[in-house]
Order: sequence, then C-alpha cells, then structure tokens
Amino acid sequence: MLVKTNSQKEEPGKKAGFPIPVRSYKMILLGFAIVLLGFVLMMGSGNTDPGQFNYDIFSFRRITLAPIVVLCGFGFIFWAIMRKPKDGKE
Repeated sequence: MLVKTNSQKEEPGKKAGFPIPVRSYKMILLGFAIVLLGFVLMMGSGNTDPGQFNYDIFSFRRITLAPIVVLCGFGFIFWAIMRKPKDGKE
C-alpha cells in the first residue's frame, strides 16, 4: 500500500505538470539562438602570418555589437524563465 506524505499531497488549487509553460521553453530556445548569433558575430578570420598584426579584431562588430547581442540573449532567456503566463493556460 502506497501512502502519500504531506510533501507529496497535491493542493486543490495547484495543477500538476511542468513548472515552466511550453511556450516559455520555445522562447528559451530562441534566446539561446540569439546568444549563439552573438558568438558567431564575435568570430572572424584569423591571420596566417604571425609577423603581421590583423587590426580587424578591433572592429565594431566584434568589440561592441556582438557582446550586446549576447547580453540581450541572456536577458531574453532570463525573462522567458521568469515571466508568468497571462491566462495560465500556456
């Protein structure tokens, strides 16, 4: 015979299921895609000649734009995890 303890009992107002709605999981995946895009923006061509310095590493795209895109992606992921659905059915 299986007996439920106090920690296993379901409260009448709560429903069982995932703690994060399915739509939020999709938004989290979109956030990871944004972060990945930021890291792709940071990439660039290397220099095959060690005696020559490549000044392209100081471009606007690598130094400014890419880190902003990565931080926006992490912020979007945080928002997707923390948000509450409006109707509770998501």
